[in-house]
Amino acid sequence: MKLLLLNGPNLRLLGTREPDIYGRFTLADAERLARETAERFGATLDCFQSDVEGELVAKIGAARGVYDGLVINPAAYTHTSVALRDAIAASELPAVELHISNTHKREAFRHVSYTAPVCVAQLMGFGLMGYALAVEGLVAHIRGVVR
Repeated sequence: MKLLLLNGPNLRLLGTREPDIYGRFTLADAERLARETAERFGATLDCFQSDVEGELVAKIGAARGVYDGLVINPAAYTHTSVALRDAIAASELPAVELHISNTHKREAFRHVSYTAPVCVAQLMGFGLMGYALAVEGLVAHIRGVVR
């Protein structure tokens, strides 16, 4: 099983960006935990981060037929990007939307997700641990353990 983890804008700043909201862990820490979790379940995981919406859309578009599933933290694009939503839907890959913070406890504009309706699940508010939970949940979904 081959999985893809995508991280959106500003997540390369993890560890220094608003640590009261996002914690002190880095993007490398999150990717390492996600990879270790995938390996525990017999899967491999590739990671990609971009601040550029089109690069994320292109990665999703190229994922079909290569990957079995997708974990995506669209970050701010969650609330603005029809393009990401359409790319996820077109890929026909099971996807888990992931957020470090609970976006529903934040500003009102963060309460709407354009991408969640085309994902099998949405996970938020668990900080770094969310990366492991998202991978584990996606693997379970692909294996038919959860629906």
